[in-house]
Amino acid sequence: VQLQAFGGGLVQAGASLRLSCAASGRTGSTLGWFRQAPGKEREFVAAISYVGRSTSYADSVKGRFTISRDNARTTVYLQMERLKPEDTAVYYCAADRTTGWSLARANKREAYDSWGQGTQVTVSS
Repeated sequence: VQLQAFGGGLVQAGASLRLSCAASGRTGSTLGWFRQAPGKEREFVAAISYVGRSTSYADSVKGRFTISRDNARTTVYLQMERLKPEDTAVYYCAADRTTGWSLARANKREAYDSWGQGTQVTVSS
C-alpha cells in the first residue's frame, strides 16, 4: 500500500486541524494513525476498519480526535480538536499487513507494514 499524508502545520493550543492520508494499492486493510514526538517511541493514535464501521483510539486522544474514511475508501482523515502542546509530533498513517478488522491488532505498531512519510503537527502553548 502506498500512503501519502498531509495536512500538518503549526497551530495554537485549543485549535483544530485535519490530517489526510491518501492510500493506493492493496485494499481491505485497516488504516491507522501513529505519532512520534522527539525522543519518544512512535505511538498509536487511532485506527479505522476498511469499511469504516469500526474504530479505535488511544486514551490520550479519545473525545478530541475523530478518524474517518471517504466512501471510496482511498482516503483516511484524522480530525483533531482542542489540540494540546503534548499533541506535537510527526503523524504517520499506516496500513495493516492483513485484511479485516481486529481490535486487538488495531493499536499494535507491528501489525502495520506500510507507512506514509509523516506530517509535522506543532501545537504552541
